[in-house]
Amino acid sequence: MKRRSVIKKLSGIVPFIGMAQPLQVKATDLSQKDSIGKGPFKPNWESLQQYKVPKWYTDAKFGIWAHWGPQCQPEAGDWYAREMYMEGTHKYKFHLEKYGHPSKFGFKDVIHEWKAENWDPEALMKLYKQAGAQYFVALANHHDNLDLYKSKYQSWNSLKVGPKRDIIGEWEKAARKAGLYFGVSVHAAHAWSWFETAQRSDTSGPYKGIPYDGKLSVKDGKGKWWQGLDPQELYAQNHPLSVNSLDNGQIHKQWNWGNGVSVPNKAYCEKFFLRTIDLIDNYSPDLVYFDDTVLPLWPISDAGLRIAAHLYNKSIHEKGSLQAVINGKILDEKQRQCMVWDIERGQSNTIEPFSWQTDTCIGGWHYDRSLYERHGYKSARTVIHTLIDVVSKNGNLLLSVPIRGDGTIDSDERAIVEEIGQWMQKNSESIYQTKPWKIFGEGPAMDQAAPLNAQGFNEGKGKPFTGEDIRFAIKGDILYATLLGWPQTGKALLKSLTPSAFRQIQKITLIGTAEELVFEQNQDGTHIIFPESKPDLSYANVLKIS
Repeated sequence: MKRRSVIKKLSGIVPFIGMAQPLQVKATDLSQKDSIGKGPFKPNWESLQQYKVPKWYTDAKFGIWAHWGPQCQPEAGDWYAREMYMEGTHKYKFHLEKYGHPSKFGFKDVIHEWKAENWDPEALMKLYKQAGAQYFVALANHHDNLDLYKSKYQSWNSLKVGPKRDIIGEWEKAARKAGLYFGVSVHAAHAWSWFETAQRSDTSGPYKGIPYDGKLSVKDGKGKWWQGLDPQELYAQNHPLSVNSLDNGQIHKQWNWGNGVSVPNKAYCEKFFLRTIDLIDNYSPDLVYFDDTVLPLWPISDAGLRIAAHLYNKSIHEKGSLQAVINGKILDEKQRQCMVWDIERGQSNTIEPFSWQTDTCIGGWHYDRSLYERHGYKSARTVIHTLIDVVSKNGNLLLSVPIRGDGTIDSDERAIVEEIGQWMQKNSESIYQTKPWKIFGEGPAMDQAAPLNAQGFNEGKGKPFTGEDIRFAIKGDILYATLLGWPQTGKALLKSLTPSAFRQIQKITLIGTAEELVFEQNQDGTHIIFPESKPDLSYANVLKIS
């Protein structure tokens, strides 16, 4: 079969526009992936609605994420590879001072600086497991388009440039050894428009009008460290700019491949498809997180649908039943039956009928040294409160812990992760393998919860939790009620636990201390007397009610 006919067969569901970009794969590569793998799942929404979330995921509740790649090397925060090309911004000025002008030292050169010289994945995994994580997710590529694995279809990968290591391979080995489920996060579908800032040039000053390095070609690398590599395979900028591309915030409005975005061509979409299938086939992740509206390149291509069908069928073939998870964002009710809905930096305000996930970070997504210097991370208290709230609503928490370019975490982060572990060691029975009760909670914070916005982003916008806020979860015939603070009067009232609403209570134990508490159940609810002395980490107090 000729490549042209195969690409036509595999192309998206609507026409593409944009200039052609060479696809450095053979026709046989494409045809081998055409089958989507044998199995019950087909690349359409109706077929994907057969999906059932695996028990390991619904039981796990808590995962840790290493959102780590070359953009962590400057230690200047998130989206560095895009914003270093935005004249006048903080990251642009930072880049000028640290590396030089982006016409001479572009992001490809930042990748060259990244060596991961102190990275010890097994040591980090041990820490994450001690914190109570049941699964671990590693960044496989970001919008910067560098594959952090042995990539058959992307020459710009971490074995050939930067650290010269198989980042995903080493993460996977460490996670499996620690007994954790392993996931990958995939973000590279957006490089096409996200990197458009690299096509710009300064509008004033000594470099006015001199293009940044976003349009360089392979011939420009003669005598350079990147000789033989094509910068366009990384930047993907041989195409017209999106409408209003000089508006730096426009990228958010165009995230769903609408509103005047430059639409990727067929070759770009198919290459992304093959890169992702290659990742799935070689590393067999239990979970794949997509940083996209719904699925990658949807609705301009069916690449995401084909990837989902392939992953599900592969899981059934290898494990005998469907054990794979896909995270997607901004899903409608139908799509939430096809994968696990992910809410970025936010929480649902109700018990969801299907499993879902909050993803958040204790700092910025990419390492930011200034956060460390001003001690600006989320506290362990905030993380634990988020976990308890999310679990009460049928969700999981995926927590990112920023990693420095050299592969280490800082002392503040380590202290936070260790404190999370201290709480989990005593109280995790109220988290793992639980299900929502008939209501998720009670207390004043419920009345001032902030609504979701786009991907989520309602985190920290509601009323702070106090000892009057309670969250529920059940496991078998045990009800767990967690007070998100120590009761100021030494007494607590659980209004929902009246004799008519809940069976007669036999015993209430504060599991952090294993102390049995005095209580009275009447038509007002259940009145509980707390000990005079507070236990350690008294910002989340779990009552085991039987």
